[in-house]
Amino acid sequence: MTKEKVILAYSGGLDTSCILKWLLEKNYEVICYMANIGQEEDFDAAHQKAMKIGASKVVIDDLRESFVNDYVWPAIRSGLIYENRYLLGTSLARPCISVGLMKCAQANGAQYISHGATGKGNDQVRFELSCYYICPKIKVIAPWRMDEFCKRFQGRQDLLKYAAENGIPVSVTPKAPWSMDANLMHISYESGILENPNTEAPEDLFMMTKNPLTCTLKPMRIEIEFCKGVPVQLKTADKVIKDNLQIFLYLNKLGGDFGIGRIDIVENRFIGLKSRGVYETPAGFILHEAHTDLEVFCMDKEMYRVKQSLRDRLSDYVYNGFWFSPEGNYVRKCIELAEENITGNVKLLLHPGAVTVLGRSSAYSTYNEDLVSMDKHADFSPEDASGFINIQAIRLKEFRRLNINQ
Repeated sequence: MTKEKVILAYSGGLDTSCILKWLLEKNYEVICYMANIGQEEDFDAAHQKAMKIGASKVVIDDLRESFVNDYVWPAIRSGLIYENRYLLGTSLARPCISVGLMKCAQANGAQYISHGATGKGNDQVRFELSCYYICPKIKVIAPWRMDEFCKRFQGRQDLLKYAAENGIPVSVTPKAPWSMDANLMHISYESGILENPNTEAPEDLFMMTKNPLTCTLKPMRIEIEFCKGVPVQLKTADKVIKDNLQIFLYLNKLGGDFGIGRIDIVENRFIGLKSRGVYETPAGFILHEAHTDLEVFCMDKEMYRVKQSLRDRLSDYVYNGFWFSPEGNYVRKCIELAEENITGNVKLLLHPGAVTVLGRSSAYSTYNEDLVSMDKHADFSPEDASGFINIQAIRLKEFRRLNINQ
């Protein structure tokens, strides 16, 4: 009898290695899928481990170019930032991985996908909604939501015992007392000792950024060129970079050296729980600051305010797992239209823990130096301001009249 195939989103860690073995026990044929989105990972070792456990195949998919071009750049162009602080590094990776996961399922004739996402988190929602959009008939096996699995495995100690019983190799290195997720855009840290929101993140937690308080680097000037809201060139004193991926990688290096892009926040998960997260997003932070400055410089005031409301909507959609959705597609197109004239250059100064904008230039700017100058009237009639103030004051005077005795 032919076994049903499952594509397992595999990391090589304890959870997905045990899930792989458990799926094999349930008589599935399991193909392990690993997406390379820029995380530090020994893919060869993970491949060998999965095959040793019993996977029929391991697919390692290099999605770095797609991740930057199709997800990170649109997020920078849109100015996405969840609850005004989180730059959505994990949230953006999930639809990218889901596309690769579905391609793998279709190529191998698999009826099921499986993952190791917790039942309390956002990732289960993001993965599954994206996969259902791409392939509505796909079936999902989510062990951490299944009564049978959860009764057998309460947590890490049960998994470690299961791994030992089944010859599943586990790293002898003591596990850091938190969990992390990494990709080209960022590293996120949560759970473990971080579940107490008043516990300070230890310095040895951070992997992408150096401590800005001990940074001895001299401030560095850079210039970023944007075309329609997307970065197209990075200039430093000694180099010019135009390749999309290389721009991002180099800014990660620079930002990391200066300790730029760290945040420690409590956020609202889609599922209804609050979560404490620590994030490092060096390149994303630098690009967000530069892009925001150029937007205000180039975009009409009222158009900018509409765009910002759309940005907040889209940030929620992406965080909640609706990258692929009618509303997500619609809002992205609206923002693309708003970004048509966001073309120009921004000069920045990088220094420990921070980014300072030094200047900006654009042929599409709505800034009129002659009109705003304090040294000449140009086409502005100062006497018109009196009428403007009088009209604006009517509402305030009427409110005061009605409330004068209260």
